[in-house]
Amino acid sequence: MLLLKQPFFQGNPISFSQRRLCIMVIACFLLTNAFVTRAFVDINFGKFWQAVARHGGKVDAGRQAGLEGMFNEAQNLPESKQLLLVNAYFRDNVTYKTDDIVWKQSDYWASPAEFLAKELGDCEDYAIAKYIFLLKLGVAEEKLRLIYVKAKVGGRRSTVTQAHMVLGYYETPTSQPMILDSLISEVLPARQRTDLIPVFSFNSMGIWSPGQKKSSGSPSARLSRWRNVLDKISSEGITVTS
Repeated sequence: MLLLKQPFFQGNPISFSQRRLCIMVIACFLLTNAFVTRAFVDINFGKFWQAVARHGGKVDAGRQAGLEGMFNEAQNLPESKQLLLVNAYFRDNVTYKTDDIVWKQSDYWASPAEFLAKELGDCEDYAIAKYIFLLKLGVAEEKLRLIYVKAKVGGRRSTVTQAHMVLGYYETPTSQPMILDSLISEVLPARQRTDLIPVFSFNSMGIWSPGQKKSSGSPSARLSRWRNVLDKISSEGITVTS
């Protein structure tokens, strides 16, 4: 905690306006850091690839270099470029298939290691893996949300919908999110995705209904599949700390 002590003002005399400015700066620092919570992700690539192999995936030098090379390339880029690189990685290395084909279940949320082992997965698997990888690159958790939507089948004029999940990136708390989707290759702002109707969104910090600023609860308490994913990744070389 940053404490304002008397010696801070001792030494060369400062004016009342300078003192007031110092107090305002420190107050802003304290308020900003009181409300910003970040999840930090670390990946032990040795353990991660062991987990991929354990789940039946192919592990060779080319795959390892491809993933680690993507992280190295993206590490110091602007977040807008990081979104594109992570989105492109999964576009190029995984094929969309539904859970009934991949897992013989109606709904299964795979960990990133399971996802890359199968090289197949559905919308939740894409969204979760992109979320974890962007956290690894240092994107603040409050900028990322997994968003449950109703996707209009056949285009924006369709009245037929199906459950779907995408990843949203919010540059600022009031920004329209950029949408990373498993069904299209582009990363587009939400205003251009009129085929998607939001139902709720979540990350490790909370869960939100559309338009709400306050979280309505703990996602790990309310979403058993999310809790299961977090349990799985902890044994697969991925550490998430808040």
